[in-house]
Order: sequence, then structure tokens, then C-alpha cells
Amino acid sequence: MAAGGEIDRRSFLVGAGAAGGGLALGFAVPLASDRARAAEPVHEINCWVVIAPDDTVTVRTAHAEMGQGAMTALAMLVAEELECDWAKVRAEFVSPNENLRRGRIWGDMSTGASRSVASSQLYLRRAGATARQMLIAAAAARWNVSPSQCVAQNSVITHQASGRTLTFGAVADDAAGIEPPAEVELKDPSRWRLAGTPQQRLDVPEKVTGQSVYAIDVRLPDMLYAAVVHSPVFQGSVKSVDENSIAAMKGVRRIVRLPDMVAVIAESWWQAKRAAEALQVEWDDRDNRTVSSKSIAEFVREGLYAPSAQVGRVDGDAAAALARAPRRIEAEYMVPFLAHATMEPQTCTAHVTAGRVEIWAPTQDAMTTLVTAAVAAGVSNDKVVVHPMMLGGGFGRRNAVQEFVGQAVLIAKEVEQPVKMVWSREQDIAHDLYRPFGMARLVAALDADGMPDALTIRLAGPSFVASLVPELGAGVIDRSFVSGLAEEMPYDLPNYLVDVAMRATSVPLGAWRGINYTQNAFYRECFIDELAHAAGIDPYLYRRRLARNSPKNLAVLDAAAHRAGWDSPLPPGVFRGIALNAACDSFCAQVAEVSVTDGRVRVHRVVSAIDCGHVVNPRSVEMQMQGGIVYALTAALYGEITIKDGAAEQSNFHDYEMVRLAEAPEVVSVIVPSGDFWGGVGEPPVPPVAPAVCNAIFAATGKRIRSLPLKNHDLRAI
Repeated sequence: MAAGGEIDRRSFLVGAGAAGGGLALGFAVPLASDRARAAEPVHEINCWVVIAPDDTVTVRTAHAEMGQGAMTALAMLVAEELECDWAKVRAEFVSPNENLRRGRIWGDMSTGASRSVASSQLYLRRAGATARQMLIAAAAARWNVSPSQCVAQNSVITHQASGRTLTFGAVADDAAGIEPPAEVELKDPSRWRLAGTPQQRLDVPEKVTGQSVYAIDVRLPDMLYAAVVHSPVFQGSVKSVDENSIAAMKGVRRIVRLPDMVAVIAESWWQAKRAAEALQVEWDDRDNRTVSSKSIAEFVREGLYAPSAQVGRVDGDAAAALARAPRRIEAEYMVPFLAHATMEPQTCTAHVTAGRVEIWAPTQDAMTTLVTAAVAAGVSNDKVVVHPMMLGGGFGRRNAVQEFVGQAVLIAKEVEQPVKMVWSREQDIAHDLYRPFGMARLVAALDADGMPDALTIRLAGPSFVASLVPELGAGVIDRSFVSGLAEEMPYDLPNYLVDVAMRATSVPLGAWRGINYTQNAFYRECFIDELAHAAGIDPYLYRRRLARNSPKNLAVLDAAAHRAGWDSPLPPGVFRGIALNAACDSFCAQVAEVSVTDGRVRVHRVVSAIDCGHVVNPRSVEMQMQGGIVYALTAALYGEITIKDGAAEQSNFHDYEMVRLAEAPEVVSVIVPSGDFWGGVGEPPVPPVAPAVCNAIFAATGKRIRSLPLKNHDLRAI
């Protein structure tokens, strides 16, 4: 730690693979002390842009990089307006400590809800344009000419009248001292030259060569390791610990008892893990041992028929329309708890000294990491240093709730050395913050043409938002619970009601990629298919009629159907299903092509069309579509956390299965950029997958799938 609370970026070592080599690497923004020590100084033009004499441009990014390409897209937005040489651009994480010290100048550092680009684009573009104007002004001052006579392109400033040139690096020092312009003009996207073109992600080369450092890779001098054992029953607590049960085990340094878990600190993680598993602990289940999947389902189902509920949206008079309807269709749907199953399990390295805490963490919100660590250590926020690391997956697990960070700090407080805490895969899956279990009851009234005159949707289940903010469960509705069914409902219905019956359980909950969109799209899109079948209308054309007043939904629906060749013949035994959804301010439609053989489903191809408005990096959009579809397909086919005796039954990939490479479908990405808004990409491809696949299964077998995962169903044709 450097004087004055600044980060000494040379004070820690990072493991370099199995060879055991060490690299001195830094992850914070360059501080004044760093710049003074550097062999070649760099110049901060503004808080987002740093330029070195060799023209290297460093763009600071306040959002996490967990494989979604945010670091590259955010840098492209700056570079587009800066007019720099893209080949000389690099990106680095913003330091949350500097953000705190400088009055939160970098703003929101949370990465979730697919809003990294959408929420940052305006100020990042302004940062690039402002820096460009300052560089031009510095060059113009050297030439004693008007800045209006100069232009910048490819990191070179040119005086148009004389042809004289200066590079960005040559004038960066002067530019850093110029007063930033109060107003700058941003390019119209039609004039973009870099943004909107496919670019290789900045983080990929180092990941391919193994140079990227994830939190689980961190190595520090004299570091110890911690493994944890949580209460096997949710909301249980530690009653007693028999420390003598592992007293003779090699390498064990300390046993740390926390309210709901016990940690073992040892000289290696394997020693800590073996000791934690052998440690004899008596637990207090707090009367939660009777909780099971069956009891939860019964409790939640009561909510489907409860006399009162919180209203999420109401149009017309659905009850009256249903009462007079000549034809009613009704169905119940159910989805399970789901784990995040990040490839990198929960981990955090902490070093707690007198009045100070230093953290290395895989975080989706570095400011939350800082505050969590401060609270756990009992120090003020300014006494915590956070090094945000690359994430081995996030999917919402490492954002608003970071209990693993607090655990690491509490464990590290017990020893003088830094401690790296790593959850085992078993602990990670069995003690996740799960996507909520849920149910829905849908009732529709069909008119003479088979179109819905009324639709009611009753949702029931626990809310992850209400679990964080209990006040929401009473008088204020959790808007995320009705995601995709309220403001973002794609279909135009004269009489419509969606309401919610909250049913809290002992199972811990969190945000899962696509949040409640994933449940609600499954309910709605499968039910719309039921209505289309009852009406004898093609499900694609049925949706077209319902979405007739939503041009953006129609555009992606048509694009997916057209690219899939909806009306063209398929190979024998292959069938199509379609689904539509709006999420995270974007619009996505998908067509799934599946076959069912001997009761087993195979998804051959998914055609996914998305309109996310402006597209910064089409290559990242395609990657996000592919990753999101495989992630969602895993959940649809296999994903399920079941509860027995108050605990999760699943513990590793043998019983919480993933889609393997041989099972992965071809993914055809169709980008339909309307270019008049900024939407998200990471989550919108997830919700339509399950209903598109289930609707295709109905086409193949005549069986309606009203609960997930598919592994629980007999899919042989009727």
C-alpha cells in the first residue's frame, strides 16, 4: 500500500499458470504516484482518456468484463469520437477507490441488466469528443492557428492549410492542461467509422494466451487459503464446531466460525478443502428442514388462486370479457429454481491489516465490493482498496449481493497474512442465490376469429428483489416480477390483466441472466402458441396479428421467420417453434428447429433476430447471442435446483448438467438495427429460447410442455 491510501500496483504478484511463474500486474487506473514512477509518463486528458507519448490511448472502463465484450464496446465509443488509432487503444478497469476519492466521477460501476453500453454511451462519447477538442486546441496553440483550421484523424492532428501534423502523444501533455470545452458536438451514428464495425475484442488475445488474470488466479506473498462449509439447510446457523476433529491435519492454520458457515484456513486450498469437509459441525436448521420442492410448489400454487394480488398492469375489463366469452383457454405453467453455475466459483482474496482492507474480487459492481468489504471489516469506505478482476462468468451472481466478499474479509481478519477464499464447486451450486421458482395461471377468451379478446396472467412465487427490499412485498409491487408482461408486453389486447401473488420461501434468491423475463416469456409465449393452435392459425402469423401495433417487435419477428425459412420444408423429423420477447430495452425473436427421437430432443438450429438499436460491435453482439442461447438452452433442457430437507439436492455438474459441445445448436444471428435507441444484448437472447424450443416440441410430438426442465418430460409423440 502506498502512502496516502493510494494503490501500490507493484505490491502483489499474480500466478502465471501451472508453471508457477509470477507477474507484477496492476488493475487500477494510473494514479499520480504511478505516473511519476513510470519510465514514460502518461497524460490524463479527462477521467476516461489517458494518452502516452507513443500515442497509446488508455480508455478507463467502469463496468466489468465477464466475457460479454463490454470493455471493447465502451472503448470503441470513446475512440470513435476521439478519432484515435484503434490499433493503439487499450482498456483498463476504473479503480473504485479513485471513484470514491474523486467524488464518484466515474458514476455507476454496476454491470447488470444489459446496460453497460446503454447507460454509458452518452458520457463516453462526450469524453472522446472532449478529449479530441482539447488535443486539437493544444496543437493549434503550438502552430499559433485557430483550432477550426485543424482536424484529427487516426491519432494525428493536421493543420489543413499548411499540412503540418502532430501526433496525439506529442501534444497530450499540453492538452491535459487545457480547459475542457463546455459543449461538444457528437457524431451522428451515420458518420461512424469505427463504431458499428466488427472488431476483435480487446480482452481476447490475453485470454487465448493465458495472460488474463482472474480473481481465482491471484497469488500474493505469504498468502493463505480458505475453504468454506455453509449450513446445509438454508437459513441455518452454526451450533457448535469440534476443532479437534481436524487438529492433526497437515497445513491447517485456523478455523473461523461465522453465523451460517465455517471456514478453514490452511497453507494450500486443497488442504483447506479436505479439512473443511472433515470438520465436524453441528448445525441449527431453524425449523427449515421440512422445506422441500413439493412444499414450495404447494405453497406457491395457492397464490395462483388467492382472492387478492398486486396488480402489475390492467387494460379494459378482463373479468367481464372472460365471463361473456364463448370460448376460454386456461393453463398453468411452472419453472424451477436455477443456479448461475459460473465457471469460476465464488472467490475473493482479502488482506486485512490495522484499519485497512485490500480486496481482489470478481465483481459486477466494484463500488458494492468496496462497501461490502468496509462493512465486514468495520472500517470507513476510504480504508478499503479494491482491485476489480476479470470474471469467470457473472450472470447476475456477482452484482448487488456479494456475500462472498464479506465472508473473505471476515475470514482474513483472523490472520495477519492475505487469504484467498475459494468456494468449492459443490458449495457454489448448493449455496447459490438462485433464480426464483415460479408459477403462472393464464386464462384467455377467444373471439369468433380465434383471437384473444381477453387475457389474464396470475404470477406466483418468491421475488429476489423483495428478498433484498422486504418493503416491496407489502404495498409496492416488484416491477421486475412482471418483466415482459407489463410495459414490455409485445401484444395488443383489448382486455388484459397481469397480477402477482408473492410467496416467500427460505431459498436464497438473486438476479439470474434475464431475471424474470426468462420465466414470463416461457409462460406467455407457450400459451400464445396454445391459443394459435386452438384458433387453427399459424403461430407466426398469429403473433403478427397480435403485435400489429409494435413495429420493432414485428421487425424482429419477421426477420427471424424469414431467415429461418418459416414456410420452407424442413428435413424429415425436424420441426420449428417460434417465440418473441422484449427485454432490457431490446427486441428479440427466435425460431428453434428441433427433432425428437426416442423421447429425446435435439435442438439443431436457433435463428435469433435482435434489434438493440445502435450496434457498437456486431461481432460482440453475435457472440452474446450465441452465449446467451447456449446458456438458456442448458436451463431449458437440464436446469433445476430441487429442495429436499431444506437444502439444495444438486452439487456439481454431474447433477446440474450443462449443454455440451456436441449438443450445442447452430446459432444464426440476425441483427436488425433500427438505430434510434440504445438497448442491451447480453440478456435479451435468453428468454425466447425455452418457449421457442417447447413450441417446436409441440409441433413434433403434439405434447404441450408447461414446466421445465425438459429432462423431466416423456417427449415421445402422442
